[in-house]
Amino acid sequence: QVQLVESGGGLVQPGGSLRLSCAASGVIFRRYVMGWYRQAQGTERELVATITDGGSTNYADFVKGRFTISRDNAKNTVYLQMNNLIPEDTAEYYCNAKHSSFGAMEYWGKGTPVTVSS
Repeated sequence: QVQLVESGGGLVQPGGSLRLSCAASGVIFRRYVMGWYRQAQGTERELVATITDGGSTNYADFVKGRFTISRDNAKNTVYLQMNNLIPEDTAEYYCNAKHSSFGAMEYWGKGTPVTVSS
């Protein structure tokens, strides 16, 4: 059974930082492109960042220079370091795992909330 479990969300002031973690189980981690998505209230889910097994990364324009995605294949975990947070980053953040060869094999975590507010 595949499980993606996010953690690390919370309330932070503008300009602050958070580090999200996503622990994967039930998958051969190295075979998956890992990603973070977010969904603010009343909006559609959007891509934040992805990372391949080899470490190639892709970021949405609105987080470039502020967020960093990384993965630890030994721990089956992907991270999202978020710096210089702004209120517009407030959303539910979801972990995603998509097989690098078979895209139909895709899984989602249940999400972790991030609120940026003073």
